[in-house]
Amino acid sequence: MRHYEIVLLIHPDQSEQVPAMLERYKGVVVAGGGKVHRVEDWGRRQLAYMIQKLAKAHYLCINIECDGKVLTELETGFRFNDAVLRHLTVLKDHAETTPSVMMKTVDREDSRRGSDDSRRGGGNSDEARRPAEEPRRAAPVAPAAEPAT
Repeated sequence: MRHYEIVLLIHPDQSEQVPAMLERYKGVVVAGGGKVHRVEDWGRRQLAYMIQKLAKAHYLCINIECDGKVLTELETGFRFNDAVLRHLTVLKDHAETTPSVMMKTVDREDSRRGSDDSRRGGGNSDEARRPAEEPRRAAPVAPAAEPAT
């Protein structure tokens, strides 16, 4: 059996169904005799470009070990699931079980967010999560030079 890394972009309106989708896909892998080595939920992130008029998507990363038949079944499921905006499957040399660089970044952002909340009083409101915007200032205008006579 081969090792694969699958990255899924899920429609942001379907974020509540992500755990059920993960269980369904893990069940397909295990039923086919494969193993799930790592599952990472990277959360909602900004897209580099608009996909179906969406600027954000929910990202998932799954590392599995399975045969080609199971992989074909999974990819067919991704293709016919309207909630999956994009999917990418990469063949790996060995099983990846350590946290990915992306997951470390997500954890770092979450811990930074947590320390910011504690400094602001620990509120979970959107205002506490968003940085304060600085007022915009007009750029200084240089005086026009007077014409020489």
